[in-house]
Amino acid sequence: MNIPLINIASLYSDDEAAKLQIARAIDSACRESGFFYIQGHPISKARINEMRELSKAFFALPEAEKVKIDITRSANHRGYGRMKAEQLDPERPGDIKETFDMGLNLAPDHPLIGPDRPLYGPNQYPQLPAGFQQKMERHYWDMLELGKTVLSALAMALGIDRAFFSDKFEHPLSVLRFIHYPEVPLDNGERHIGAGAHTDYGCITILWQDETGGLQVQDTTGEWIDAPPVEDAFVINIGNMMARWSNDRYKSTPHRVFSPGGRERHSMPFFVEPDFDTDVSCLENCCAPGETPKYQPISAGEWMIYCFNNTYSYRAEETT
Repeated sequence: MNIPLINIASLYSDDEAAKLQIARAIDSACRESGFFYIQGHPISKARINEMRELSKAFFALPEAEKVKIDITRSANHRGYGRMKAEQLDPERPGDIKETFDMGLNLAPDHPLIGPDRPLYGPNQYPQLPAGFQQKMERHYWDMLELGKTVLSALAMALGIDRAFFSDKFEHPLSVLRFIHYPEVPLDNGERHIGAGAHTDYGCITILWQDETGGLQVQDTTGEWIDAPPVEDAFVINIGNMMARWSNDRYKSTPHRVFSPGGRERHSMPFFVEPDFDTDVSCLENCCAPGETPKYQPISAGEWMIYCFNNTYSYRAEETT
């Protein structure tokens, strides 16, 4: 499996031929592996370093402080995820990692919030020095803009209006996540699974990972291939929602993370997910005439709720 490195700088230019070339490269990557790296994006190294320090500051808090914003206290799945709270691979024990999730920060009385759209609501923020919330929310919106730029190239690759996705992120379900994989001793020489084998739920995921490595992608033969960090690059992968939209033209590829033995690891995925009521149906040109689409239509919110309920034990308990 080849995970290509694609420079997307021309997506920010007026060079239509160069944009089409990028779209074709992305199309090839999405068909073959569902993974690619991007460089030439506008997120600066200084910004990444700033966010990395925020992540470290949060996870360095005492456990008693972090659990004050435990994700189980949130009606809309925001806040701190304890060690092993998430079980991405149902065949393996809980993942050896802790997380912090934030998203669109809506006031409790916002008209979108209610039983029909349970993923909308306020964020939970830790007691850290002033500026944490503002920096998190600034980075959230900048990453969303990067995601929409990549989606414009995907639209070109799919042969649809390049603005198809642009109006679907007015009130996005997108999530910015900090992940900390702690130092874990080797078990009889074997590394522990930090994040079990899984596919992502949304449109695309934009991942920053530190220099430790540990990300692996499953190829078409079932073998696991390393996806090491590349300087100044993000890893992009296709999620299940995009696979549904494209009728599996684009692959939502299984991937996992090994917890490094004796070293901690930090990563920051940004999950690009549209408005709750967005219709996710097979795109017209992704299904041959007379052919039945592989997936039934579903709203983005309904799909996300289904995925969360199958991953987090506390949500499964709430729905039984």
